[in-house]
Amino acid sequence: MADFTCTTPFLLYPSLVIILFFYSINHHNRFFSSVVDDDPSCRLSLSSSSSQEAVFSPFRFLPFRSSCLPALNNTSEEVAVVEEVDEAVERIEEGLAMARASIKKAREENLRRRRDRRNNSDMGFVSNGSVYLNAFTFHQSHREMEKRFKIWTYREGEPPLFHKGPLNNIYAIEGQFMDEIENGKSRFSAASPEEATVFYIPVGIVNIIRFVYRPYTSYARDRLQNIVKDYISLVSNRYPYWNRSRGADHFFLSCHDWVSLSLTYTRFLFPKLTGKSPRPNFPLCSLFFKAPDVSAVDPELYKHFIRALCNANASEGFAPMRDVSLPEINIQYGQLGFVHNGEPPENRKLLAFFAGGSHGEVRKILFEHWKEKDKDVLVYENLPKTMNYTKMMDKAKFCLCPSGWEVASPRIVESLYSGCVPVIIADAYVLPFSDVLNWKSFSVHIPISKIPEIKKIIEAISEEEYLKMQRGVLKVRKHFVVNRPSKPFDMLHMIMHSIWLRRLNVRIPLS
Repeated sequence: MADFTCTTPFLLYPSLVIILFFYSINHHNRFFSSVVDDDPSCRLSLSSSSSQEAVFSPFRFLPFRSSCLPALNNTSEEVAVVEEVDEAVERIEEGLAMARASIKKAREENLRRRRDRRNNSDMGFVSNGSVYLNAFTFHQSHREMEKRFKIWTYREGEPPLFHKGPLNNIYAIEGQFMDEIENGKSRFSAASPEEATVFYIPVGIVNIIRFVYRPYTSYARDRLQNIVKDYISLVSNRYPYWNRSRGADHFFLSCHDWVSLSLTYTRFLFPKLTGKSPRPNFPLCSLFFKAPDVSAVDPELYKHFIRALCNANASEGFAPMRDVSLPEINIQYGQLGFVHNGEPPENRKLLAFFAGGSHGEVRKILFEHWKEKDKDVLVYENLPKTMNYTKMMDKAKFCLCPSGWEVASPRIVESLYSGCVPVIIADAYVLPFSDVLNWKSFSVHIPISKIPEIKKIIEAISEEEYLKMQRGVLKVRKHFVVNRPSKPFDMLHMIMHSIWLRRLNVRIPLS
């Protein structure tokens, strides 16, 4: 017995040393983590519409697995934080579940009324050719958004790189949205992150270009990539919100598309931002940043992150189920938008009109076939001084809206403001608010390959069909007006509704 007692330490101490050694290694390197990150079952996955109760069929549901979320250290302070966050998530998810049920009920009501119309009932709320894909569903969703949607803007970062954007020119929607949410007056601003439905990454792309890219000798995209990535890394390490959803309830908004700089910036915005002209040998070819380029720096980081972009080009990485298409609008100093009726349809004698610079390949093709060659389809690169741009749109039945350097064009909004039916000439362009708007009812889409046939396509549209589309233009343009403060169904509300739809189709796990 004495011998056993005496030898026990020689057996016990080495065992303790070995246990502590492996524990320290595991604590540092997480070799034996209870969360197996490489397990495919722990990764976020898209579910089929048949297995989930989708609100809008084009949208995703992400069934996050709470067992796969990173483990937290078990300190009393962190436990309290986790419990508070869990309670907030549970409250928000309950509210979203009620919103989904309400929207689903509106969709079913719409289906019932459609059946009634087919049975010659006079109860139809939405006529054929409506500017909405599903008016009942949209209006109910908008009401639910007004009740429940809250945006928390991260406070980290200092102006001008963060929390500040342009309020004028073609990138103005970035600054207008940012100012609307951050001025403290919006009903959609969350008082605390615990009541937030979504989280806003307030990066100011225009100001990053203005203040970071100096002395303007190189536009290598790594600096922009690092700024965005470092900001996300900061907030994800400081708060639990990014990690609990893998960024699926976070969004970023920019009309530069992370950022699509073009010669337009160099020739027009560069002098305004810097007070000087670019050098003759300025490296223009390095100005093009595409959405996939920035996301490619860390694909997993941006896998579920919502990107609200003007350049909604499906061929360049824009994902309609996740991302939001923004209208491009050119806001002049001192005004938010010039909405007017223009000429009534019977006085619009000009078939089609366009005037603009030779920006991009699409316009080069347009000019090759139509520049000052047809009296019914007036196409100018330089508008004659005897003509007024707005008045010409007011007199035209159809306004050509070709892509420039990117697919988006402010002429779509300008056409709507003038009561002119937009003719969208682009490929792979995901149109703004196409979740709820029936673009076919108030616009014409012509593929780039059909540019030589523009006149033939437009002339084939009957007068009755044109009048129906023109009425649709007048009805839908309220959704493209910027109001400050924002008003229901205006452009800023519609942008928030697009983000709201993406959030509706994300379910955060309850631990």
